[in-house]
Amino acid sequence: MAIKLNESRTTDEINSITTGDGFRIAYRIEGAADKPVLMLANSIATTMNMWDGQLAEFTRHFRVLRYDYRGHGDSDTPDGPYSFDRLGRDVIELLDALHIDRVHFLGLSLGGVIGQWLGIYAPERIHRLILSNTASYLGPPEQWEGLIASVLQPENLSEFADMFMKNWFPSHMLESENTLVTTFRNMVLATRPQGIAGSWAAIRDMDMRRTVTLINNPTLVIAGQYDTVTLPSHSEWIADAVKNAKLVMLPAVHMSNVEYETEFLHAVFEFLLID
Repeated sequence: MAIKLNESRTTDEINSITTGDGFRIAYRIEGAADKPVLMLANSIATTMNMWDGQLAEFTRHFRVLRYDYRGHGDSDTPDGPYSFDRLGRDVIELLDALHIDRVHFLGLSLGGVIGQWLGIYAPERIHRLILSNTASYLGPPEQWEGLIASVLQPENLSEFADMFMKNWFPSHMLESENTLVTTFRNMVLATRPQGIAGSWAAIRDMDMRRTVTLINNPTLVIAGQYDTVTLPSHSEWIADAVKNAKLVMLPAVHMSNVEYETEFLHAVFEFLLID
């Protein structure tokens, strides 16, 4: 597979690029420099550390590129609404800065929407595409307005962190002192409200139901059977709309990579490790 990092530099430290509109995007590259590149994209209100639990397995087979969205983690936080055109171009500018021609791309939730954008508008930069726990449309737009206004009030962030946990994990993980849930809750609490609001604005304005049919990259769709955020029907719709896409349904809520890690990795490797 000719998907290599076109430079010999290797780092496990957090670095950054500056985008054309003047904002820093933080990234980290890990794994052997001679392996194919796998790019990971996170859920909203998390950081690149969302993939920490899977990183050891990923780096056995791939050179792993992770990054923080604008408004998240170690990246800058522009004011105002974001768009998927801008979020997608952040990926393209990062790949260009690192001289990477093509990658496998795995995006979960918000990352899956960015993956759809890339498959539609920059298919030449993607080899194989994995869209996990995501959707092409989460309307109507009006339902997002109250959330956006409310999350911009910093005193509400703890309440939103609780909401995210209930949306992301099954009740048995929430009822116990689960260190993974605590880690994810802390990621939400560390996210700037403007980063969440800006990303929700992108979701508010998103409708890829027509254009997603243009994706021709080999595509795997991973769904959570009990996902109440991006419903199983959303994943089924994408799998039907994208030519020759494969659908894997896991008995998970939203964070399939965490709740069913072994099964998630099996599906990813079965799809990617093809000669």
